[in-house]
Amino acid sequence: MNAVVRERPISIAILAVGGQGGGVLAGWLVELAEHNGWYVQATSVPGVAQRTGATIYYLEMVPFSGRVPVLAMMPAPGDVDVVVAAELMEAGRAIQRGLVSPDRTTLIASSHRALGIMEKTAPGDGIANSRAVEAIARKKAKRFIVHDLQRLAEANNSVISASLFGAIAASGALPFPREAFEATIGAGGKGAAASLAAFSAAAEAVALGDGALPAPKSIPALPADPKPVGGSAQERGEYDRAVARVAELPMEVRSMAAIGLRNVVDFQDAAYGHLYLDRLGEILTLDDAGRGYVLGNETAKYLSKAMAYDDVIRVADLKTRASRFARVKNELGVADDQVIHVTEFMHPRVEEICGAMPVRLGRWVEARPGLTRLIDRLVNKGRHVRTDGIPWFVALYLLSGMRRFRRGMLRHATEEAHIAAWLASVRRAVLLNYDLAVEVVRCRRLIKGYSDTHSRGEAKFDKVMSALPLVENRPDGADWIRRLREAALLDEDGKQLDGALKTVATL
Repeated sequence: MNAVVRERPISIAILAVGGQGGGVLAGWLVELAEHNGWYVQATSVPGVAQRTGATIYYLEMVPFSGRVPVLAMMPAPGDVDVVVAAELMEAGRAIQRGLVSPDRTTLIASSHRALGIMEKTAPGDGIANSRAVEAIARKKAKRFIVHDLQRLAEANNSVISASLFGAIAASGALPFPREAFEATIGAGGKGAAASLAAFSAAAEAVALGDGALPAPKSIPALPADPKPVGGSAQERGEYDRAVARVAELPMEVRSMAAIGLRNVVDFQDAAYGHLYLDRLGEILTLDDAGRGYVLGNETAKYLSKAMAYDDVIRVADLKTRASRFARVKNELGVADDQVIHVTEFMHPRVEEICGAMPVRLGRWVEARPGLTRLIDRLVNKGRHVRTDGIPWFVALYLLSGMRRFRRGMLRHATEEAHIAAWLASVRRAVLLNYDLAVEVVRCRRLIKGYSDTHSRGEAKFDKVMSALPLVENRPDGADWIRRLREAALLDEDGKQLDGALKTVATL
């Protein structure tokens, strides 16, 4: 009886979300193995949207001996030779699943982040700690290779599957020469040149070392004298005068005030920028140079955000800007001879309709529940609109042009009243406790976004401010306001905040 030589297969797991080319990468690996005389089997298990993570592509390959081997259909914990993650958090999820083991697994990952739904929708900063994942990966994997493979792909007008393929080639985890990898890509025909360029860039980067996450980048400095887009000679003159006013502010505040000024002028006009500086100046008269003008600097930041709120006019303006279409083309890697279609999801509510009305008319409509219900039934419908076509682009462009009437609209009056009440609280708090005033200013970060997101944030802000009279005379009042703000950021429905407010009520 002839002895049968059993070769242990090489097992590879690829984790990639939609659009990252996980299927392409798996296909390349299949072709690579087969062209080199190996038997290979590939399976995939898709995730459900983004709720259960990425699709897992699993391959097992073994030198073909003439007999068809029996190979596994799914990766088993502790039994995977190579794990490839097209995004850093997917590497973390692979570790959680037990697919990475220190005695066996080569873990290859891109260091870039594609933020998950939970990270994007968190009320505060919900972004997971990338460096913690890197530290765990270095402990759990036999070898951990990490580079910004997404950046290398984009720099070569390709997609990340090509740079991942290059990282696999350079890792030496598979017994095939680099030329075999390149021949596999070259057989693809259209787009092969860009894929080969990304492949080479990644292979060379890995060859230089396993790499590490890049150091955090510093925020690039803005031009010393940024100019508003367009405008009459009078408008530009008013803006220049506002810039000159910024130069007269304390040194510690100038940089943030310059950014804030440009933001509010871009939102409305130069006169609005002067109003921003007037309000900031009122707070600075109460500030303390010995404290480094922390209060003024924080006010410059959050006052700008408050005054440049998101309304229907702002949203329409941003969606029809040439810079926005250029950014979309750049992010998608669209060539000049290619055409893209842009579809927006819009879901207006009756609140947005009333907010765009003149103040008296908007309040008149809001005071009639039957009328508001009728308007809501007519407009409160999710719809997809094509802004790359003339009809909807023109409609949004005309809507963005209504900003000249914004000061007379109900939404603007509502926001102005809210800002005035907030700044009044800051002025009252600074007379009692400087740190308390700083925390009151920072509470404005609770309000952001558009539509329901803005409404929920504003409701949380108002709840935190309701506790101010209860703690403003306490020596730890600033700490309590900070705790309430942090509680408000912990969950979307506000349960943590409600619990914290009950505790404050017992003080």
